[in-house]
Amino acid sequence: MDEPRAREVRIPAGAVVLDGDLALPADPRGAVVFAHGSGSGRHSPRNRQVASALQQARLGTVLMDLLTAEEESADMRTGHLRFDVGLLAQRLTAAVDWAAGQGWAAGLGLGLFGASTGAAAALVAAARRPEAVVAVVSRGGRPDLAGRELEAVRAPTLLIVGGNDPVVLELNREALSHLRVEKRLEVVAGATHLFEEPGALDEVSHLAAEWFVQHLAPPGGQAGAGA
Repeated sequence: MDEPRAREVRIPAGAVVLDGDLALPADPRGAVVFAHGSGSGRHSPRNRQVASALQQARLGTVLMDLLTAEEESADMRTGHLRFDVGLLAQRLTAAVDWAAGQGWAAGLGLGLFGASTGAAAALVAAARRPEAVVAVVSRGGRPDLAGRELEAVRAPTLLIVGGNDPVVLELNREALSHLRVEKRLEVVAGATHLFEEPGALDEVSHLAAEWFVQHLAPPGGQAGAGA
């Protein structure tokens, strides 16, 4: 397939403007906004690997920073913002509103992919924008940090956890019980929290692409990830 068209974007979020990277394949089946985890950003190699797999499945991707450069610098010293799920969710909800208003998004289902604390932000944003967010995938996430908003999520949700990440796995099992939608927990055998083991992130990418294509592709579209 042809290389997706890529460009930098600026996403207004309240009093700040956030940097993002938009990649659109030809004839996209849907689009996915990424919410990075603790101490990470749009340049995360793990999220970029997953984004590449989604693009191969003809899904547009938006990789974005949830913090400004100044906030990121301060957070590197203090760590006070990376677990501020309320702030991250507010920023991600603004990104959902931004994406929904873009011409390229017309007619496309919108998904959210969250890692670590970004998964909680993704679920809160999905709960707040049920008419816009069609599917959610969490990678090694902390969905428990979404709190009571878990029960308000209406988007089908896939939770992916490493088999050798026992604390996060238990937190995901507990969060799964509070979701009132189509849901699934996938455990990647032998993987730890960052899925650094050979093949682990490939499995995450496959599972995410399959889930998003299933739920974002328009009626009558092809089934399967096509990658």
